Amino acid sequence: MCFALEGGVWLHRHAVRREPMAHLVSSDKERLLVLGRALGLHPAWLQYKPLKDPRTGLRVPAWHWDLWGTHLKKLDPKVEQSDA
Repeated sequence: MCFALEGGVWLHRHAVRREPMAHLVSSDKERLLVLGRALGLHPAWLQYKPLKDPRTGLRVPAWHWDLWGTHLKKLDPKVEQSDA
């Protein structure tokens, strides 16, 4: 997370109802928009969500993309999709 707070892009993987999902997170909105264009993501899907910096306890402006299905497969073609 600290990497994302410093302007890098953090791929945070998890699952929702057994379906693989990930967030691409960064405090650098422009970097995420460039990456989103490369992945075919619509700019309106970018979500603002300030993150609490664990080093300082302060909230830092940050954004994220929700990725699942074909968009997630673009990052990792080995991702299995659930039947649910």
